[in-house]
Amino acid sequence: MRVSVSWLREYVDLPADLPTGDLEQALVDLGIEVESVVDLRESVTGPLVVGEVLEIEELTGFKKPIRFCRVDVGAANGTGEPQEIVCGARNFAVGDKVVVILPGGVLPGGFAIGARKTYGRNSHGMICSAQELGLGDDHSGIVVLPEDVKAQPGDDARPVVGLDDVVVEMEITPDRGYALSVRGIARELSHALGVPFRDPADAPAPGGTAEPAYPVEVRDPVGCDRFAARMVRGVDPTVETPGWMRQRLTVAGVRSISLAVDITNYLMLELGQPMHAFDADRIAGTLVVRRAEAGEKLTTLDGVSRSLSAEDLVICDAGLPNALAGDDAGVPISLAAVMGGETSEVLASTTNVLFEAAHWDPATVGRTARRHKLFSEAAKRWERGVDPALPLVALEKAVRLLTDLAGGTAGEEVLDIDHVAPRTPVTLPVDLPSRRVGVAYSPDRVVELLEQVGCTVTRGADRLAEDPGSVGTAAGGGSAAGRGEVLTVTPPSWRPDLTDPADLVEEVVRLDGYDRVPSVLPTAPPGRGLTWQQQRRRAVARSLAERGYVEVLAQPFVAPELVDQLGLPADDPRRPAVRLANPLSEEEPLLRTTLLGPLLGIVKRNVGRGQRDVAIYEIGTVFHPRPGAGAPPAMGVDRRPTDEEFAAADAVVPAQPRHVAVALTGEIEPVGWWGAGRTAGWADAVEAGRAVLDAAGIPADRVTVRAGERAPWHPGRCAELVVDDVVVGHAGELHPAVLAALELPRRTSAMELDLDALPAAPLAAGPTISTFPPALIDVALVVDDSVPAAEVRAALVEGAGPLLEDVRLFDVYTSEQLGEGRKSLAYKLTFRAPDRTLAGEEAVAARDAAVAVAAERFGATLRGASTKVDYARPFQRAA
Repeated sequence: MRVSVSWLREYVDLPADLPTGDLEQALVDLGIEVESVVDLRESVTGPLVVGEVLEIEELTGFKKPIRFCRVDVGAANGTGEPQEIVCGARNFAVGDKVVVILPGGVLPGGFAIGARKTYGRNSHGMICSAQELGLGDDHSGIVVLPEDVKAQPGDDARPVVGLDDVVVEMEITPDRGYALSVRGIARELSHALGVPFRDPADAPAPGGTAEPAYPVEVRDPVGCDRFAARMVRGVDPTVETPGWMRQRLTVAGVRSISLAVDITNYLMLELGQPMHAFDADRIAGTLVVRRAEAGEKLTTLDGVSRSLSAEDLVICDAGLPNALAGDDAGVPISLAAVMGGETSEVLASTTNVLFEAAHWDPATVGRTARRHKLFSEAAKRWERGVDPALPLVALEKAVRLLTDLAGGTAGEEVLDIDHVAPRTPVTLPVDLPSRRVGVAYSPDRVVELLEQVGCTVTRGADRLAEDPGSVGTAAGGGSAAGRGEVLTVTPPSWRPDLTDPADLVEEVVRLDGYDRVPSVLPTAPPGRGLTWQQQRRRAVARSLAERGYVEVLAQPFVAPELVDQLGLPADDPRRPAVRLANPLSEEEPLLRTTLLGPLLGIVKRNVGRGQRDVAIYEIGTVFHPRPGAGAPPAMGVDRRPTDEEFAAADAVVPAQPRHVAVALTGEIEPVGWWGAGRTAGWADAVEAGRAVLDAAGIPADRVTVRAGERAPWHPGRCAELVVDDVVVGHAGELHPAVLAALELPRRTSAMELDLDALPAAPLAAGPTISTFPPALIDVALVVDDSVPAAEVRAALVEGAGPLLEDVRLFDVYTSEQLGEGRKSLAYKLTFRAPDRTLAGEEAVAARDAAVAVAAERFGATLRGASTKVDYARPFQRAA
């Protein structure tokens, strides 16, 4: 919601010297989020003047239409000669007055204007659009000043276009539809600043007459509980929207269309009441308000042909036959409360205008707008709630504006079909705000604040006189008489959000000031600490972060084509996915069955933005549908569901195991003066899997890493992560076809592991610390190239026995001397006894036993071994 302060001043007496910072703070204190407060006088610097177009030369030979213009800017350029300007807009002609910024000026955003040669011509300045001036979002054409503007060429254009004002832009929350209007914001500021407020809706308006302005039949009084209309005949269609109105619409981000339509938009911004203007001569019969029939069509004002749903509310012309819904139902000419239709829109030749102002069901309008992806300014207000008392006032103002500006005769007949139910009073214990908030509000103060909001308050009997123990002591004190008093509060028509005592408590706190509410931390309840699952997740996250991986939180929504991009086979259990009933994006309507899709999307986005070295991880849930689960049972809110209903609903919920995944590409060790660096590869992804299992508390002797095949990994560079003979994850380099489909760099690697598939971690025993030195022996084994290094390591561990403390692979070597298809694996073996210093013979014997098992299992031959046993000393290790 964008509104100028000058418009607000018409209805609230803001101090003349009110700083913009104080204005913003006043709104923030009321709970209104302020996006910006812009003093337009400071937004454009330098010469900004009125210009009159003298000549236009069309330039050809370019990809888009270009115009070379000569514009009279008076003496503003210092010479009085016409200013030569190149412009690409097409919405102006010779004789039009436009807004010109001359060389030396600066537009919003620091865009400096100078003289330059472009499209083969010299351009000295710029003819400006509303977006370029910071007045709105319209960039479809430049600002053409109305004919009634008295400014002459060379005059300062700031007061002409409204750049001598202050504009406030606010983000209005869904519960405060009343604030999407000048009326609502002005009322709020009057509360905050304690200044008088003049309600623009407090104006005389004739009531409904026996003879309606136009025949209308409302067949759905629930969806439309009030429908009002009035006619204006004999309007001059050539009259343009006055400059003051067009300027306010532009500041609010609304495009000027025609006088009648602009009046409806102007009053929507001022009062908060959306309206619609029909060309009465293009309506053939009675207007019928009803629900659409599924399959009916309507072409809305944006030129889109829309297929209607049975839930949509429409306004129909009964004078047009409709074979689908019946001739008496008429043909839809407007998508009610959202957007009108082309067949009845006001044209440049319209002389008879029918104004409509109604009150529609917010939930119906909101669903219609989302169904058709048509979030108009009207729909935005209707779904938040509109004052049902406004239609007749809005009609009177619209009729008077149109007849005053464009002539014509206002019809005396007024249609008003009113089925609005009266507001239900809310019972409020007067001490409830004090008890809930912890601030002592006196009964008189509570009543005063609620009446400021517009509520009608009736004070009831003191409940303490009837039942002294019925109400507890109010926080912060308060009189005994006040603590038992009950208020009967009837909210105003413009506040549909006030339906419960809690809503009224919030209004009391808001208007009295959130800053008066003390900040008191609650006492933390006793707990038993983190569960072992939570401890495991934190340990895994910490382990990956310590290895240089950055945690990301990806959206769990994916596109249907992702499974094909990942190359998943037709029978892969990750192919079936849960489809969301109301997805945030129709392009990603499915819940992920693997973390890799969204994770690799983040890699792609980072690489595309120049971040070539990426190492990221995520811990999150995946979603697997339960085949044949059906739909959950319908559960009401009048009682607690039974255990059987809970169980039936839970059986439909998809399985949600928690996974951890990493993805990496680029350099894992950066290049620099210290060395050549190293590119990330499949081995790093495997090592990340090992790190996860270690952090999860799984002993190394229960972990096996072996070759495997699983999409989307490269079949020759994929490892299975196995715990107790159960495959819990995979790691390695991604398949080249997957990398091509997802537009990822070559050699990108990934790992994904099911954390919930891991066994519970055993109780951690304290480490055994030996004071005796370790014995270090290096051994190199020659094996076939197809033998995994992890399996050779496992054989060495098995053969070495209990004296082996650690074994680490430190070199992989291939050469012609070893032979084709052979490789050398060099391991560093660490032996230690807990109760003595090992003799050299003991360490060598253990080494020989380890090599023997590797030779028996894999045909390993000893390429080289240390004949000397090194004993590590404190702070020193043998070379």
